Amino acid sequence: MSTTHTLSVLVEDLPGVLARVSGLFSRRGFNIESLAVGATEIKGVSRMTIMVSVEDFPLEQVTKQLNKLINVIKIVEQDPESSVSRELMLIKVRADATVRSEVIEVVNLFRAKVIDVSPESVTVEATGTTDKLEALLRMLDPYGIREIAQSGAVALGRGPKSMTATR
Repeated sequence: MSTTHTLSVLVEDLPGVLARVSGLFSRRGFNIESLAVGATEIKGVSRMTIMVSVEDFPLEQVTKQLNKLINVIKIVEQDPESSVSRELMLIKVRADATVRSEVIEVVNLFRAKVIDVSPESVTVEATGTTDKLEALLRMLDPYGIREIAQSGAVALGRGPKSMTATR
């Protein structure tokens, strides 16, 4: 049985760090379902949000190995109950004049935004949980999805507690 875990990993913002971290997961046979990397509030420090699928092996094995990497500063497993997580998706949908208003209605139901319109298509920007984005795709699928670009998930713990030192 496979379970998905979300890790927030603070790393030094240096060349090669992403390759070393992702390589560690692949060498252990773990599937990275989502990976997002970006700057933090601290100059020179990046946050990796890694959603990893684990089968029968304890995730602890990988976190111990990650902690040994010189450029890793801190690792926190985000508990779904005490964290928030979001993804960004851009979706190009077939939508000529005959169905455009229906497509826009679906988009509005999901609190997404139309960001581009052409005579044959509509491009939508949506943010949310994986479940919300999958539901939106199911609703748009009958119109014909032409293209999708999706970010990895980003996550933060709820409340005032921070994984980084406060300023």
